[in-house]
Amino acid sequence: MALRLWASSAANALKISSSGARAAAPAYSISRYFSTVLDGLKYTSSHEWVKNDGSVATIGISDHAQGHLGEVVFVELPEAGTKVSQGGAFGNVESVKATSDVNSPISGEVVEVNAKLSETPGLINSSPYEDGWMIKVKPSSPTELDALLDSAKYTKHCEEEDAH
Repeated sequence: MALRLWASSAANALKISSSGARAAAPAYSISRYFSTVLDGLKYTSSHEWVKNDGSVATIGISDHAQGHLGEVVFVELPEAGTKVSQGGAFGNVESVKATSDVNSPISGEVVEVNAKLSETPGLINSSPYEDGWMIKVKPSSPTELDALLDSAKYTKHCEEEDAH
């Protein structure tokens, strides 16, 4: 069982697939715990990530978070138009192990919700940074991004957290 989890995590981190076709993989680092942490994203200590594309920011949970949650079976997300606040819960993720709140890394208005997650919540496990994104937000205070963790600081945070 442990070997299968390790192999699955390693394959996911290395973006190995059986299809033979590979999309250009973004830069990433792998912690010694085999969680993928992408460069260019910002992270929270509660394991959410945000990718800022100027006027819109995409938000989801990290590979580290989904790994600890286990198989995701249900996702509850807000509707477009909902206001979110930095650090405030905007939805929750239910896995075979637990139900967890998902907090917004930034404040703003939800402009899009990943509708695929209602039918295929496991996308959070298989593709937490791509197909498993949760919401897109129009930031109301872009400077909030400055207080978030970069990939190196987030990797260190995960390693310290897992050491306890």
